[in-house]
Amino acid sequence: MKYGSVLDLIGHTPLVELPHLTPVDNVRIWAKLEGQNPTGSVKDRVALRMIEEGEASGGLTTDKIILEPTSGNTGISLAMVAKLRGYRFNAVMPDNASSERVSLLEAFGASITYSPGDKGSNGAVAMATEMSSDPKYFMPFQYGNQANVDAHYYGTAQEILEDLPDVKAFVAGLGTGGTLMGNSKRLKEHNPECKIFAAEPQLGELVYGLRTLDDGYIPPIFDPDKIDGKVRVKARDGILWTRELLQREGIFAGISAGAIIWVAQRVAERLSSEGGGDIVCLLPDGGWKYLSTEAWTQEIDVAEEQVEETLWW
Repeated sequence: MKYGSVLDLIGHTPLVELPHLTPVDNVRIWAKLEGQNPTGSVKDRVALRMIEEGEASGGLTTDKIILEPTSGNTGISLAMVAKLRGYRFNAVMPDNASSERVSLLEAFGASITYSPGDKGSNGAVAMATEMSSDPKYFMPFQYGNQANVDAHYYGTAQEILEDLPDVKAFVAGLGTGGTLMGNSKRLKEHNPECKIFAAEPQLGELVYGLRTLDDGYIPPIFDPDKIDGKVRVKARDGILWTRELLQREGIFAGISAGAIIWVAQRVAERLSSEGGGDIVCLLPDGGWKYLSTEAWTQEIDVAEEQVEETLWW
């Protein structure tokens, strides 16, 4: 196939069944492989839509510098789209971001302003918000931008319905909230009985790309009433199930994917008792940006007790 630009490759990602990670016979778990987007993450969808909306509104002009708080993926996606559209871009990100993410941002020509790593993405949001008072900046602000939701409502969810119209449950990580909100709205329009679940890190646990509402910040675009439940995940479980995904299904995904797959196991058990069906897990990115974390080689106590908090439908 021929494409006019790499931007035309965004979206239409594969939906792949995970037969070796489905714990019950009457449930099928599917993975939406967002790592197949041009920069390797789901955030390509969001970055393109936010920039297009900024241009359409007149807020983004060629004299502006795009500014955005990010844990890495959104920044990389914005850097790529900004480069192709002729804009300068400044990412504000925690100083403990993986070296791969920093290198990719620099490769796309982005400037980086570091926020304190111990304050996580909230620290990046605070710093970027303060910087955005300077009129030279245009901040799309993924945490409060409806374009983040729309990218999934019109894109991701529609693709899922085209491939799997009878989907019974959808699982994604809790980050900015855009993935959960956009897919929830569209999938529930199609079938009000479709259940939406979030994988959320336990407070104090580092699961790259995910955030917990217990840290006190609720993204403006996120409405907890639009999901049917959430499961809190430890970092060790995210890493263990990322390894399982690689070893049993051959899918090399980011660490948050493991957390999402672990939650899907819980959802599958409940769904099985209600007649079974199909679960779609959105895997936000590939594992290439996390190699320096040594998540695939570090020793983990697999016998450690698992603790979960689940809100079922």
